[in-house]
Amino acid sequence: MKTTALALTLLCAAGAMPSLAQAQEAGATATLSDKDGNSLGTVTFKETPSGFVQVMVELAGVPAGAHAFHIHEKGSCDPAEGFKSAGGHYSGGMKHGILTEGGPHAGDLPNLNAGPDGVVKVEVFTDLISLDPAGKNPLKDADGSAVVLHANPDDLASQPAGEAGGRIACGVVE
Repeated sequence: MKTTALALTLLCAAGAMPSLAQAQEAGATATLSDKDGNSLGTVTFKETPSGFVQVMVELAGVPAGAHAFHIHEKGSCDPAEGFKSAGGHYSGGMKHGILTEGGPHAGDLPNLNAGPDGVVKVEVFTDLISLDPAGKNPLKDADGSAVVLHANPDDLASQPAGEAGGRIACGVVE
């Protein structure tokens, strides 16, 4: 309900919306690598004219099954530390999980499912983040952001990280 109201409000704010051409030009990408430095693919972020950010995920070589997928608070992916350099989830001042009162984190994204071939292709939209450094929960803030793929699915409620398990891949948003 909040998302719908926000989208309608943004559609009515004619002077504040970027043109379609500007939205298509603006964007950011993260290349996800596993702990051995092998590239698994990319996550692309694009602002849309409606104020949402389109998140496109194209990965290969991912262990089959469901995996939590989050935006983390720092633009650092040191595999020697198990990607802990990415910090915690990008909270945006909220609690973790879509099933939690006071949630979700700005960086909570849906679980990703890799098929038996290890391929993940998904597109989602969120209005909880921004690519504009002056926007709401900007990915390109002073310390940057990273996307992290976890070993287990997110239970969408447990604090602080949804029982998502270890971090198996990471990519800095650039």
